[in-house]
Amino acid sequence: MRLTAAAYRVPTDAPEGDGTLAWDGTTMVLVRAEADGYTGIGWTYGPAAVAPLVSDLLAPEVTGLDPDDVPAAWSAMQRRLRNAGRPGVAGLALSAADCAVWDLKARRHGLPLARLLGLARRQVPVYGSGGFTTYDAERQHRQLSHWVHEQGIPRVKIKIGESWGTEAPRDLARMAAARRTIGDDAELYVDANGGYQRKQAVRVMRAAADLDVRWYEEPVSSDDLAGLGLVRDQVLPDVAAGEYGFDLVYFHRMAPYVDCLQIDVTRCGGITEFLRAAAVAAAAGLEVSAHCAPHQHLAVAAATPNLRHLEWFHDHVRIESMLFDGAAPATGGAVPVPLDRPGNGLALRTAEAQRYRIG
Repeated sequence: MRLTAAAYRVPTDAPEGDGTLAWDGTTMVLVRAEADGYTGIGWTYGPAAVAPLVSDLLAPEVTGLDPDDVPAAWSAMQRRLRNAGRPGVAGLALSAADCAVWDLKARRHGLPLARLLGLARRQVPVYGSGGFTTYDAERQHRQLSHWVHEQGIPRVKIKIGESWGTEAPRDLARMAAARRTIGDDAELYVDANGGYQRKQAVRVMRAAADLDVRWYEEPVSSDDLAGLGLVRDQVLPDVAAGEYGFDLVYFHRMAPYVDCLQIDVTRCGGITEFLRAAAVAAAAGLEVSAHCAPHQHLAVAAATPNLRHLEWFHDHVRIESMLFDGAAPATGGAVPVPLDRPGNGLALRTAEAQRYRIG
């Protein structure tokens, strides 16, 4: 088995920002796993430095391994990362490589990846995610209206916690505007990206009590577990976190403090670790939500019994639709799992992707 990697940077279609970060482009690192004339693909979103970690550290560890032995490949790769540090770029590399190896196995056997993993559902529920703090009122309105009133997605999320929580009045105004746009029947979600302090997060949500917010993501830093638990116990919306989890212990520690555990297959250690993290959540009586990278998540989301939904993140939906043949639309609040094509059902548009290649 052979691993290779390449990085692609795609500019955003407008400036994007949340409570604690702003950006004007997104880098996707794509890993190819090859054996016996078949190629599997997996990817992550992070710095271009992920690509050489795959080539230099991970690729030698899987040379000569049977591509069907995914647990052996995963174990070999994660052991190699001991001195590189599993959280961060090394974890992104492991995640993309593991997804590629799973995809390779499915393609070698002529199976859809979701069939190989085993289906819990044939359609994955999604929520529209965007509403960046950098958007003006009109752009936010158009985006939310498109999701709810044109695509029929019944749950949508906007970013709040602007400028590390220093613009709470604007946060509340944008939340109210979002509710007016989507009407009474759609669910309103918000994501502070850790921008608030504990009691501030409680005050903001109490001030928004008449907006019927259902999802409060990272009201405080995801490193502040006690703070997440404090906010969870003081507000009505479900409190969620977990997108920065790079290993199983992270999710085990966080589970007692949230209502829903987020897992990102492009960070947590790939499909192999996603399934184990979902089991940790189930043991704690929690559902999980798949974070971003929607088409990388589809198969594993379909295989997870305690899945609540998948984040239909504007930036990544756009990139994946641009760079892959086979990317599916979200209609009526769910995305069908590809069951008529082997692997994840996607093929890189090589010529289109080459325009954005940076490494």
